[in-house]
Amino acid sequence: MITPLLSSTTATAFPVTTYSAPNLSSSLSTNFTSSLTLGLGPGLGRTTTPLRTIASTLTRTRNTNFVQVRASSSSSPSLPVIEKETPETQRPHTFLRESDNERSPNTNSTAVRARFEKMIREAQDHVCSAIEAVDGNGMFKEDVWSRPGGGGGMSRVLQDGAVFEKAGVNVSVVYGVMPPEAYRAAKPLSSEDKPGPVPFFAAGISSVLHPKNPFAPTLHFNYRYFETDAPTDAPGAPRQWWFGGGTDLTPAYIFEEDVKHFHSVQKSACDKFDPSFYPRFKKWCDDYFYIKHRGERRGLGGIFFDDLNDYDQEMLLSFATECANSVVPAYIPIIEKRKDTPFLDQHKAWQQLRRGRYVEFNLVYDRGTTFGLKTGGRIESILVSLPLTARWEYDHKPEEGSEEWKLLDACINPKEWI
Repeated sequence: MITPLLSSTTATAFPVTTYSAPNLSSSLSTNFTSSLTLGLGPGLGRTTTPLRTIASTLTRTRNTNFVQVRASSSSSPSLPVIEKETPETQRPHTFLRESDNERSPNTNSTAVRARFEKMIREAQDHVCSAIEAVDGNGMFKEDVWSRPGGGGGMSRVLQDGAVFEKAGVNVSVVYGVMPPEAYRAAKPLSSEDKPGPVPFFAAGISSVLHPKNPFAPTLHFNYRYFETDAPTDAPGAPRQWWFGGGTDLTPAYIFEEDVKHFHSVQKSACDKFDPSFYPRFKKWCDDYFYIKHRGERRGLGGIFFDDLNDYDQEMLLSFATECANSVVPAYIPIIEKRKDTPFLDQHKAWQQLRRGRYVEFNLVYDRGTTFGLKTGGRIESILVSLPLTARWEYDHKPEEGSEEWKLLDACINPKEWI
């Protein structure tokens, strides 16, 4: 436990954690070095079969408004220049295409697309309202954009508030076309499948919240839905879909009651659907947020999942909704408890060192961030997950037994908190 000190001193990218997947301009080529991502933090594509070997040339189809991808020689390693998004002055009712809205209301894919977009936009409103209320001073700046190929996004960033150094909450809707090779990598084909260009749809919400007080933890969450249509030359091929996401906590100091509360809320959300979810997704989270060159995790975990389609689609949509709705009750009570805790310069310095680890993970390992940087995505969205301030000291080692050492030990050796 940490005993608060009596003296005190006071002492960011969207889709957040990273990259807002954009449309791609014509006559360009790329190497797919990671699973297909929406740029809302961890990869939106199937992480079990990353698209590591596909070299593609990207051209715009004139009749479909898709981003079309066709195979080319692997000797062409040049990367695409991402088409500029179009700023909008007002929030649209929906980022879905008209063609989606014109489909029969009984079409399941359209219903899931529309309901997921509705969910993430409501979650964005709910989280932003809660953050503004607990901050008491800061207000979110909102940027809305669309893309010629369909879809769009909404970035909200609160910066240098009374409580939050930087808080970002983003939503994005993306349309595109996968090359045949990407479809084969994402889904084993049966003998009857005839691969061709595969249209896809992706939507997600992602957020990173960095408080000022070193005793208040950083939070990241991300929930996303990905769907492909049948390959264009295989009319009968089944549609593929999957969900991904997670919520994780990154404190600089450990208050066990806070960490237990956070993990209890995650477990409660998981247990409503399957008791195996929490232990499975907690381990996945510990494994994903691993800083390999440091030999430690970014924080104290939470839940993380990807490529999830082995349950009923309606059930998983409800599960993602429950997880997104659990963000505020999992996090805001901790912030209310810790935001005014007195601290010293040494505590702020340690927080900034841990923020340095956050930066390292996001820029080196996070799939959405690295993909966005390599492909020229919307830079403000890519880097919004980064804190305003971070710190690196040469060969810094906390004293064994100190509160800082306890945090580092928990990042090296993940614990079962509940």
